[in-house]
Amino acid sequence: MDLLTTDLCDAHEDTVRVVEPMFNSFGGRLAFYGPIATLKLFEDNSLVRKALESPGENRVLVIDGGGSLRRALVGDQLAALGVKNGWAGIVVYGCIRDSRAIGAMDIGVFAIDTHPMKTIKKSVGEADISVSFGGVTFTPGEWLYADEDGVIVSTAALHSD
Repeated sequence: MDLLTTDLCDAHEDTVRVVEPMFNSFGGRLAFYGPIATLKLFEDNSLVRKALESPGENRVLVIDGGGSLRRALVGDQLAALGVKNGWAGIVVYGCIRDSRAIGAMDIGVFAIDTHPMKTIKKSVGEADISVSFGGVTFTPGEWLYADEDGVIVSTAALHSD
């Protein structure tokens, strides 16, 4: 990706929203961008599987996991689904696991940290709603850009292909 978050911030300072620094990069794709799809859940990744099984169309799945550091919301099997179905990236306000395997995959994965424990499965949560964390509200259809310098959100695409 030639679209650096620093350059986008410089060019669109009045319109971009910058997420507070909290994420580590775990995916094999270190920089990624795309329209946002959202999930809100807590220690249950049933909806994550459902989302990543659907066509990604170069979108970024933003998962508001409540910042829980007690269970991993994404592992290597789910990340592989994301790759297979064309997702550009996954941003997890929570933890992931299988970080070594995810690091070899062509998908961007940002999360707070890693945790070896899998989630519970109760199919509880919400999809395609606005979620807020890191000082930013993420709305489905808005754009997210992520790289080694951070994560930014914009109401519209900041690039032309």
